[in-house]
Amino acid sequence: MNSLNEKNLVVIDDAVALRIQAYREDPQSTLSALQNEDYADKGNDFQVMCIHDLASHKFKPREPILSPWLNSQDLCMVYAARGIGKTHFALSVAYAVATGTNFLKWNAEKPRKVLYLDGELPGIVLQQRLAMHCPDKEPEKGYFKAWTPDLLGFEEDTPPMPDLSTLEGQKVINSQIEPDTAFVVVDNLSAWCRTGRENEGESWLPMSTWLSYLRRRGIAVLLVHHAGKSGGQRGTSKKEDLLDISIALDRPKDYLPEQGAAFTAEFTKARHLKGSEAESLEIVLAGTKDKAQWTWRTVELSTFDRVVTLAKEGLRPHEIVSELQINKSTVSRHLRKAKEEGFIEDSSSLRGNK
Repeated sequence: MNSLNEKNLVVIDDAVALRIQAYREDPQSTLSALQNEDYADKGNDFQVMCIHDLASHKFKPREPILSPWLNSQDLCMVYAARGIGKTHFALSVAYAVATGTNFLKWNAEKPRKVLYLDGELPGIVLQQRLAMHCPDKEPEKGYFKAWTPDLLGFEEDTPPMPDLSTLEGQKVINSQIEPDTAFVVVDNLSAWCRTGRENEGESWLPMSTWLSYLRRRGIAVLLVHHAGKSGGQRGTSKKEDLLDISIALDRPKDYLPEQGAAFTAEFTKARHLKGSEAESLEIVLAGTKDKAQWTWRTVELSTFDRVVTLAKEGLRPHEIVSELQINKSTVSRHLRKAKEEGFIEDSSSLRGNK
């Protein structure tokens, strides 16, 4: 051992020095021994339970936060291509939770505390959007807390915003989550998870561990994410393994730019929803820069109206299929319903099916 190493070992505990020496002599056996010790030390935290005891164990109650799709402990994601309206959507969800009000067809029974973590917007823009989406009933003081990167200092040695892909970053955020915080929004994953590769499942493991921790605390989480080239959420599919709810925002098939902020919301994963609870919505964000106005209807009703309009304009069923990019069976079903309800006077529109 050279003199430099000997000097370094002087400041290291004797036991640690012995382990270093052992590692140099037999790396594999030493690592295996250290891992076994680590598992033994932490093993007491992991205990199985007889199902009779499990049946009577008192877990945190599962409570509705924004019915029917958001409950306590739910891990959710909303994803879309750039410019669709992810942040507008997420802010309005957060406001409904914080104020105990409605957003679209969903209802919050009572106010709950929200932490909104924005990782991209300039502070002034976040202020504008918060004002734009604030409902008539403002949240009580302390019920809606938010963060923007512009809250960091201006000094050159100012630490960067926390990285949720690291334990250190998670600890920083955990320190800002109050015991009665019910809902955390992470907007967006690309800004907040900067370590590792997005397409590698292993890079997601630290984040999934943190999400599981929040779930154990009874906290619901909404992750805001980008859509990939295929239209699904961008990156590894492991992101969706833990999720209870996944919502895709996308433009309607016949969207025109002059329609503005119009998009559909589709539940691509809905673990506890059934029937009409999971129906897709067509949503329009209107109003002004000072006051947003949301309108919505189901995609089923919207598609029906489009089919009827095109049929009245003289388009045949196969032309409607091409125009709206929907299934032939969907067009046939809507035309049949339109005829039964008197929206179409005769059956001539159905001849294209033959």
